Amino acid sequence: MSAVASGGDDPFAAHRPMLLRVAYRMLGSMAEAEDVVQEAYLRWSDGDRAAVRTPAAFLRRIVTRLCLDHLKSARVRREDYIGPWLPEPIVEPEPIEDVTLPLMLALERLSPLERAAFLLHDVFGEDFDAVADALGRDAAACRQLAARAREHVRAERKRYPVAREQGMAIAEAFFQASRNGDVDGLRTLLADDVRFHADGGGKRPAVARILIGLDEVARGLAAIARLRRGGPELIHYGFVNGLPGFVTREPDGELQTTALLIEGGHVLAIYVMRNPDKLRHLKTERLH
Repeated sequence: MSAVASGGDDPFAAHRPMLLRVAYRMLGSMAEAEDVVQEAYLRWSDGDRAAVRTPAAFLRRIVTRLCLDHLKSARVRREDYIGPWLPEPIVEPEPIEDVTLPLMLALERLSPLERAAFLLHDVFGEDFDAVADALGRDAAACRQLAARAREHVRAERKRYPVAREQGMAIAEAFFQASRNGDVDGLRTLLADDVRFHADGGGKRPAVARILIGLDEVARGLAAIARLRRGGPELIHYGFVNGLPGFVTREPDGELQTTALLIEGGHVLAIYVMRNPDKLRHLKTERLH
């Protein structure tokens, strides 16, 4: 059992899920979020906890500042990433719509301070005084940071998410058509301006660039089906970072997640995670 998990009556344990959500949405990596939360726990344990009046705010401030430090080096590493980058997938049985996968990609285009201000205020509901305390800026500056971020990500905050039943039905139809190499079936599911993203991270074969448009994506999916030696094994359907999708075990024995952005009954974007380093956190006991 980790030090974080064995805190007994320590209030850190009660706030840990919230801190992990903050760190993951800041970093796009569950492994890195776990590391940040562990570091926050060590600082909490070594500090004067009796002097802390509001542990939640205090801990959120520590995690936010650790994430900001981490993002400085992460941005440099991201420049050397092989192929399209996607955040580590979080798979849930029900949709979580506060920060979906497209929004997380939009957050990547923001500065670390803009991202933090937007997440703390717009997603987690902190007032700007609390945001200012976490970021070490005044409230007016944080208000401007959040406003700039909001303008950049506005298009990715969908007002009308797809109904759960419709999303799952399209995910099932997409899996069946892609597994069987049914190009005509795939084309009926895809929007004209569909985009295909695949993250292999240089660790597994993956399309090296984002495919754009119905014809190119359909050809790409057909080529992938032909190259597979055997069909993928469906593990389960679910919501991948808030989007309908599924988890499969591919012919090479490795896991893969597929998430579908759906609008107007058609698939507008496909996000495939193949990088094994980003799939390690998926719990074995859930893969049934």
